[in-house]
Amino acid sequence: MREQSLFSWSNRVFRRSVIALALFTVSMILVGFVWLPSVHEDFTVQGLWAGLCRAAGVPAQWGSGARTEEEGASSKVVLVPSMARVGTSAAVGRGATLALNCTMCHGVRGMSVSNSPNLAGQYPEVVIKQLEDYRSGHRSSPIMEAIVNALSEQDVRDLAAYYAFLPKARTAPTLYDETLPALVRVGDPLRNIAPCISCHGGVDQKLGAPWLEGMPKQYLVDQLNAFANGTRRNDPGAQMRNMVREMTAAEIDEVATFYARKASSGEPGAAP
Repeated sequence: MREQSLFSWSNRVFRRSVIALALFTVSMILVGFVWLPSVHEDFTVQGLWAGLCRAAGVPAQWGSGARTEEEGASSKVVLVPSMARVGTSAAVGRGATLALNCTMCHGVRGMSVSNSPNLAGQYPEVVIKQLEDYRSGHRSSPIMEAIVNALSEQDVRDLAAYYAFLPKARTAPTLYDETLPALVRVGDPLRNIAPCISCHGGVDQKLGAPWLEGMPKQYLVDQLNAFANGTRRNDPGAQMRNMVREMTAAEIDEVATFYARKASSGEPGAAP
């Protein structure tokens, strides 16, 4: 009987304890979901669900702005590990001959002196995928479409072998202990933005994701903006489109500047 009375509402100590716990819980909710978020400059009131997700550290809406269904298939290319293997010396030699038609935009040895991408040292499966996407119309460029339509599948693979064989732009290795832009190093989970470094080389590379270090800055800015506005749609699963749509113009410029400045001074593609 005494034990029951301890947890009875008529027990003053028990009643005060329950009230104190309730007040503490309410105060912590107000601190965690109202006061702490409000001190951030980017805080906006978007409803209770958005507040709960923000406090829990998860996106309120996964893939915000995604339009994958209405945009249709993004590529016909199926990436397989065998595509990442550099070809034989014969393939590299033949690819070098074919690449003579590419020098005006991509440089004599794959280092662009314009705002075209550097291809020297690029992963072979990346070159294959992009050329096949131009062929199928999943990536648009009148010049590239005309060039690739004159190439056989073997030509494409030989070109990829040649460019993969060439040395990359001289860059300092990107390490996690560097002072990197936040989106490059850790991304932004609240906006469903993965860290660039997890896919695009330097530390890790996802099959089919291009090497970016030393690329011309304006090329990177143009491609990120093309993903953001949907004029470029050859990213499988709309992964790039869904992330870049959440980025500001300043963030796009910061990421492009970081990758462009990775080229050593005097190298093609180095930021001014």
